[in-house]
Amino acid sequence: MRIDVHAHYWTDDYLDLVAKLGKTDTGTQRGIGAGGGAELDERLRLMDRAGVGMQVLSAAPQLPYGSGPQQAQAVARFVNDQYAELVSSYHDRFRAFAATPMPYVDESIAEMSRALDELGMVGVVMNTTVLGQALVDPSFEPVFAELDRRGAVLYLHPAGNSACTPLIKDFSLTWMVGAPLEDTISAMQLITRGIPSRYPKIKIINSHLGGALPMLLQRADDQYAWEYPPTPEAPSVAARRMWYDTVGHGHVPALRCAVESFGADRLVLGTDFPYEAGDVFVRAIDYISASGIPADQAEAILERNAMDLLGVGSGG
Repeated sequence: MRIDVHAHYWTDDYLDLVAKLGKTDTGTQRGIGAGGGAELDERLRLMDRAGVGMQVLSAAPQLPYGSGPQQAQAVARFVNDQYAELVSSYHDRFRAFAATPMPYVDESIAEMSRALDELGMVGVVMNTTVLGQALVDPSFEPVFAELDRRGAVLYLHPAGNSACTPLIKDFSLTWMVGAPLEDTISAMQLITRGIPSRYPKIKIINSHLGGALPMLLQRADDQYAWEYPPTPEAPSVAARRMWYDTVGHGHVPALRCAVESFGADRLVLGTDFPYEAGDVFVRAIDYISASGIPADQAEAILERNAMDLLGVGSGG
């Protein structure tokens, strides 16, 4: 079964709540196909057209971060309950990643536990930064420890913050350039701070083929020993402890670079719906088979890898 791990879903009610937490870009997220009702019906028709059996839904980057622990936790509970209800109604078509009220560690661990143990979520979603703070900040170590204890899936998505640089934001490059840079920076921070090796049971999925990471592994291997000597292992080794979704906007050279850099067994299908919709959504799936990589590798990327990683299959 084809499982799309990079699929956005939110309702206007939820966007109203995250706006109250301080999110300023919710207006651009409304009416784009990410919600329920007629939008959900259209999503299902498109999935059928593209041969996608299931999507794993997430609210990133519109996550319930900030504005006090009680408020953030209440919004996280709201969206996770929404997702649980939707998955219950469409159990053969959807699963979900749980939102957490970061940067509040105790509340995040509590909501993670509720979502995974009681609501049946298949993993946790976080942005690549939390209100501009790196995920590898020492204050977040208890969250990684809990994810590791559980052997949980952690799906990472750019925050849409232009990598905290005006050189991106002021030139309207937040999503064209900033998002894959966020992926790249986050993945390299995880690598240099030893998260994949210190917490080996966490199944980390990075978005967008890992950004520029596939092209940087040899450079990182050559330079990490003098630029950041505490790095516990070669970046190319650490990178292959993680997974990467295939959102590459149909660009075959990027996909082939990721396959050669990480291995086909480290890639899982992603579409970025509804930002890639209609024919572009279909292309996000079809370009994998049309890329010229061996058929068994394409089949693993399209179906087997995500099924194994998430423990979800035709009978799941």
